[in-house]
Amino acid sequence: MALNLFGDVYAGRRVLVTGHTGFKGSWLALWLRALGAQVTGLALDPDTQPSHWSLLGLGDDIADHRVDLRDAQAVCRILDTHRPEIVFHLAAQPLVRRSYRDPVGTFATNVMGLVNLFEAIRTCPSIRVLVNATTDKIYAEHTRPEGYHETDPVGGHDPYSSSKACAELVSDCYRKSYFNATDSMVRIATARAGNVIGGGDWAEDRLVPDLVRAAALNQSLRIRSPSAIRPWQHVLEPLSGYLRLGQQLWSSADFAGAWNFGPGASGEINVQQLTAKLGTHWRALQIELDQTAQPHEAAILRLNCDKAVRELAWRPVWSIDTALTRTADWYRGFHESGQVGSTGDLAAYIDDARRLGLEWTA
Repeated sequence: MALNLFGDVYAGRRVLVTGHTGFKGSWLALWLRALGAQVTGLALDPDTQPSHWSLLGLGDDIADHRVDLRDAQAVCRILDTHRPEIVFHLAAQPLVRRSYRDPVGTFATNVMGLVNLFEAIRTCPSIRVLVNATTDKIYAEHTRPEGYHETDPVGGHDPYSSSKACAELVSDCYRKSYFNATDSMVRIATARAGNVIGGGDWAEDRLVPDLVRAAALNQSLRIRSPSAIRPWQHVLEPLSGYLRLGQQLWSSADFAGAWNFGPGASGEINVQQLTAKLGTHWRALQIELDQTAQPHEAAILRLNCDKAVRELAWRPVWSIDTALTRTADWYRGFHESGQVGSTGDLAAYIDDARRLGLEWTA
């Protein structure tokens, strides 16, 4: 079965994925290869062992470059060599608590690294589409029940959130200053996704990987901020949004701008509820509540995705229960037998999307 919801826009297309060795980037690389794209990856070495990228074994199918975004000349060389047509920018320092420890490195990567990429794009005439993945955390905090709209002000309390808000402003600046002329073919969009879960994530200070590590050691995990509400979604959900957005940008500049990709109401649960739901699928998971003071994080994150539903005909495919079942099965299969279930999860997601009528030929 062809793992395709997007017509033939990616088949044979030269696509650059920054951050391909990370959790979300490795899943995107897997999907793009299944779509027949010629994929180039630009990233640092995986910072976890094991890593989803290494387990996928895509090294023979992808031009794999280990480059730091802060090295402007190296970024230019990769674009000059491979002449991509579409760029998905996922490379980042993505962790809130690490950003408190290393604000300089976080801003250098997430802001100046993006500037370096834009400067390389300015001299690479082959590029037509850039989808810049930022985060739901870019918004100035509010607690209105309708959630955050793309037109809401950006902000950010912690260094990570602030750096990604800056990345939104940088993207808008380059779109208006350098890629807005009538003869510019580069179309730029930013994608703001919720908290992703799924098999193959071993990053530090993320809830599901921390739970999996604790369960593997037969230990309990102390969870912080148990009442914090997040828009949890399987990693394939925002990736389907990125790919749909890239497809539409290829055809029309009308889709440039900012887009939210979230799970809808079913995925908006708090930390303690998510751990309880995951525990029903994996009995070895045990939790304790951490009552110590924590660095500031928003109490509620809720994305309004009406724009993507209305203008991209995109919507979530898996409920939070299905996402957690798939996630638990992936990790359990890996720990029990070394099985990597990513291709199976991708095929199941495509099947379920088609049953919902989500297949876009144009």
